[in-house]
Amino acid sequence: MPLVIGHRGAPGYLPEHSRSSYLRAIAEGVDAVEPDVVPSKDGVLIVRHENEISGTTDVSMRPEFTERRTSKIVDGVRLSGWFVEDFTSEELRTLRCRERIPALRPDSATHDDIEPVLTLRDVLDLAREGGVGVVLEIKHAASFARLGFDMAELVDAELRAAGWRDAEDALVIESFEPLVLARLRERGIRIPLVQLIEAQGAPWDLRERDGADATPYASMLTAAGLDALAAEVQGISPDKRVVLAPDEAGVARGPARVVREAQDRGLRVFTWTCRPENAFLLPAYRGPGADGAFGDWRREWTVLRDAELNGVFVDHPDLGVEFFRAVRNS
Repeated sequence: MPLVIGHRGAPGYLPEHSRSSYLRAIAEGVDAVEPDVVPSKDGVLIVRHENEISGTTDVSMRPEFTERRTSKIVDGVRLSGWFVEDFTSEELRTLRCRERIPALRPDSATHDDIEPVLTLRDVLDLAREGGVGVVLEIKHAASFARLGFDMAELVDAELRAAGWRDAEDALVIESFEPLVLARLRERGIRIPLVQLIEAQGAPWDLRERDGADATPYASMLTAAGLDALAAEVQGISPDKRVVLAPDEAGVARGPARVVREAQDRGLRVFTWTCRPENAFLLPAYRGPGADGAFGDWRREWTVLRDAELNGVFVDHPDLGVEFFRAVRNS
């Protein structure tokens, strides 16, 4: 049965990447937790989903940082706000976590502005103390490289310092960008590497390097693409839509054959993200009520369960553990 991975902790209930979010996920029995990492100005790996932090911290309310608001291009998109690479790690630790999507998760937003921003070391320590694994996602590696940050080097150094570099059974490293995974291999990392795969488009690092000739995500899921990935990484993690394979009415036709085809090549297959709210379900499984109301998530998740995946990312760890582990223990 699949590993149940607390996606940024337990963000269905508490602000993502906060200490309480991770502790709740661990307490509810996940197999692993998933931190996203971005670098501070002084090269410390900070746990944030994006490097622009106006929506997930209280930075906009901090007068001492008003002048650091700016605009930058990240993965080809112009963003305005506050960016982690413009703050030291100590400054970032003074910021407080906020719910990213308060309109959908108002109960979580009641916990805003309480807990400090965490570093990767903080999450590694929480995971070790809680006896769970870690699925570490490297964010925006190509964009950070242009700013002088080598994300492979920073991750490698932090794992060495924290005593996690050889934790092959407890750690997975993933990224949407294949070039940073290649650099980790070149550094001799033995930890399993996983290629994240969007339902559309192409990896930004390849687009930056190859332009219109960049390898699209879809080609990674062909027979030739899977063969190439099997020679480079230990797993793939496609958007759940790839696995569900919905028709035009939003009804799942899956599980898609690509799951078994990848596993037949020795690749582990994960998917993201299992969420029960209407806003995140395929149209056929949405229920009455607003976007934040729970729809018929069990029907959608049943398709993922039947796919016999190696791992699933969940925002509500209690629901994920109950649903996917019920089969494991039957």
